[in-house]
Amino acid sequence: MATIDESAPVIVRLDTVIDAPLTTVWELHTDIAAWPSWNADIDRTECNGPLLPGASFSWLTHGLNITSTVYELVPGERIVWGGDVAGITGVHVWTFEQNGGQVTVRTEESWSGAPVEAEIDELAKGLHDSLESWLVHLKARAEQSS
Repeated sequence: MATIDESAPVIVRLDTVIDAPLTTVWELHTDIAAWPSWNADIDRTECNGPLLPGASFSWLTHGLNITSTVYELVPGERIVWGGDVAGITGVHVWTFEQNGGQVTVRTEESWSGAPVEAEIDELAKGLHDSLESWLVHLKARAEQSS
């Protein structure tokens, strides 16, 4: 099972509860081509084939062109992706758990590399704020759709 780098200098863990069916939340989150339509922090996405382990996708967020590789995919439960950008190695784990009519979405991400070591506090805050915003956008769209 793919996991974050527990020894990385920056690790952020957040979660939210969404009042929507698991299928709605999962489909929104894994339809990468549609991310810019509901997540204002993402300017552009490009998928290079179906979303499967080993596949990659590119996206533009906060001025960074990122290419992520899917490390693990358990439909409806878990997706892990990661990659390197600007000297930062990121690993991002998302898990989804149905609880009655709600879904608990957990996200955890690690960042390592020289740029992270040089600005740990600033980058930790940036990652926290970015993930918090992502969860807010996902919750808003999923609850609007259901």
